[in-house]
Amino acid sequence: MSSVRASRRTVVTSAAAVVAGALLLTGCGEDDGGSDSAGGQASSTRRVTDATGRQVEVPAAPKKVVTLSEPTLDAALALGVEPVGATAGRGQQGVSTYLAAKAGKADVVATVAEADMEKLAALQPDLILLDETTAVKKEVSKLESIAPTVVTAKLNEDWKKAFTATADALNQKAAAEKLLSDFDADVAAAKGKLGENAGAVVSVVRWQNKAPSAVGRGVGHVGATLTALGLDRPKDQQGAGTGHSEPVSLEKLSTIDGDWLFLGTLGEKTDGEKAYAEARKLPNFGKLKAEREGHVVVVQGSAWNSAGGPLAARVVLDDLTAALTS
Repeated sequence: MSSVRASRRTVVTSAAAVVAGALLLTGCGEDDGGSDSAGGQASSTRRVTDATGRQVEVPAAPKKVVTLSEPTLDAALALGVEPVGATAGRGQQGVSTYLAAKAGKADVVATVAEADMEKLAALQPDLILLDETTAVKKEVSKLESIAPTVVTAKLNEDWKKAFTATADALNQKAAAEKLLSDFDADVAAAKGKLGENAGAVVSVVRWQNKAPSAVGRGVGHVGATLTALGLDRPKDQQGAGTGHSEPVSLEKLSTIDGDWLFLGTLGEKTDGEKAYAEARKLPNFGKLKAEREGHVVVVQGSAWNSAGGPLAARVVLDDLTAALTS
């Protein structure tokens, strides 16, 4: 057994020393738990095909998961898996505020722009999850030298498909299907209570740096939920988006108008309330139909205005139900 360990202690020249140390510890752990000499049984692993077509051997019951994107963190927490490491929410220091209570023990080891490889490796994860909503996708070769790495979804993927793929990597596909079934049932119930708001035009914007950006287009958790409820969008918010958000000129505020306007920032609801107060000082904002009719709803932007999964979708559905069915 000692000779097997010794033969695997190779020098990893492409990573920092702490990464190499973590790799050696991880390698020894695999030998102790999964080799024939340790007990005559093969290690408990599964093979999954990730969004890039890679075949990845993953633990059947992962114990130390790191999630390097907002949707994979959301998905893991929805399934009751608390990662040891996670990404910071877009525009935030810690994890997305709507997830903070559930992910309190996770070390922040990345942003949507990059990962701290040394800090990540020190956690000695047995599974790393991410998707193409983060620039860290460019570092997969480095990540997989630390632990099995699964890219769960392409950019602009349907959020339910992305969630199911993450659940599959965690070996919890049945639990994910139950969550989605319950969510769809609640969507159907809410749709039946829309009344005069059935088919209403709903605008979703993030207010930041004293100006709005249109968000929630396509089949992400916001756009898909609005579509499932039978709600419409302003012309400039229809179809797939070209990016995460699309800035809107203050001279063209009419393009974000609708029967209802859901407004937030990238943080807490209190931040959204400050942003709304700022927006109301603009003469053109007061001309919007949604503002005139008292149909501007301030939301928790961390759940609405970034990439997310089932927990974010639940926040969106609850907010829409409270506003449009009351």
